[in-house]
Amino acid sequence: MNQRPSREEYNEFQWTYVKLVPPEGEMRVMLREQTQAMLELFNGLTEEQGAYRYAPGKWSIKEIIGHLTDNDRIMSYRLLCFTRGEQAPLPGYEQNDYVAAGSFDRFTLQEMITHYRIVRESTLALVDSLPKEAYTRKGNFGGVAMSVRSQLCVIIGHELHHQRILQERYLN
Repeated sequence: MNQRPSREEYNEFQWTYVKLVPPEGEMRVMLREQTQAMLELFNGLTEEQGAYRYAPGKWSIKEIIGHLTDNDRIMSYRLLCFTRGEQAPLPGYEQNDYVAAGSFDRFTLQEMITHYRIVRESTLALVDSLPKEAYTRKGNFGGVAMSVRSQLCVIIGHELHHQRILQERYLN
């Protein structure tokens, strides 16, 4: 799928992520390339770096990986629901509560990378299975009719957002 969603296909908060997705290119390919880039970035880190926080109260790199993994699970579920025609409103989630409850720092960096890889592979399999006509189907999130293609852009854009933060604040 190459066509990006219109502004009517997602809510204002999601614009933060949708706008980060390049306007050209196949989104399935972007997601696959993004996954490879993140795995290369993560696999180049030491256990010490995995525990690093750039400031008090900020997430560690392992917590960021845990957040990305949780987010992929949640966003993929939304994508599945929209694809299958679910019309019940889907809930949001409070990322800080999820990270705190996840206790991700108890895992090794390699364990967190494995969790991320497995969940992302599942997301990729779901996206690869979508028929072309599914991309314009809509579901209800946050009181807005949100399309499958906009949800896919949120998945890609959210990860781009965190990739930038990792590069600028953790690894620079």
